[in-house]
Amino acid sequence: MKVLMIQRAPQFSPNSVEKDFAILEAVAARLSVQRHEVSVVSEDSLQAIVNADVIFTMGRLPETQQALKNLSGCRIINAPVGIENCARCRLAAIMAQVGTPVPPAEGPDGYWLKRGDAAAQSEGDVQFAVDKTQLADKIRAMEQRGISSYTISAHVVGDLVKFYGVRGTGFFRYYYPTDDGDTKFSDEARNGLARHYAFEASAMQAEAERLAEAVGIEVYGGDCIVRSDGTFCLIDFNDWPSFSRCREEAAEAIASLIKN
Repeated sequence: MKVLMIQRAPQFSPNSVEKDFAILEAVAARLSVQRHEVSVVSEDSLQAIVNADVIFTMGRLPETQQALKNLSGCRIINAPVGIENCARCRLAAIMAQVGTPVPPAEGPDGYWLKRGDAAAQSEGDVQFAVDKTQLADKIRAMEQRGISSYTISAHVVGDLVKFYGVRGTGFFRYYYPTDDGDTKFSDEARNGLARHYAFEASAMQAEAERLAEAVGIEVYGGDCIVRSDGTFCLIDFNDWPSFSRCREEAAEAIASLIKN
């Protein structure tokens, strides 16, 4: 079986280029051992998409997405429309449609302003505001950058939990980033050190799997806030995370998608 793996452009892997490439390499290694013909290419240098039976793509450039949409006769993981649905404004609409637990619109502990037309590409694409006055200033600054699509949600106090999954395989893992200090933009520090509040991991997995199906992706990751009473809300969801905390296990699960 011919397998093409597409690495995402560096601007879509802020502070995580090596980590994102590492999961592709890990999956490619397993597929090669299974005697599949595997090629890996960056979407930055993608001139034309070669014939393949299966394409694993982390790509997010519009031209990559369009080229994949024009293909027929091959399986694509994650599907282009699913990747596009991970843009925050689209994602917010899907979350509302399927009833995903999300932060409230109002709250006493500040607000999060997030770029809505694409995944975060720089620290300025996700910003915290202590009150509505500061929020208005940050909105104006974002609009001056040419970004007119954004989401706003209230800050939720609780444990920040990062989760990773491969839909339909049973693979689901979660971690507390403040336990190991591995962060992308240091926004995780806003919630302080994890208190490890008890919660139902199976319920979080069920919500993540349901959202992944609605969005249209199979390889996913995201962030949750777990409150002191064990309730939780999803604050982020994305396609093909780096799986850096569970790379080898995740690679096994992702490679198994071909067999299934």
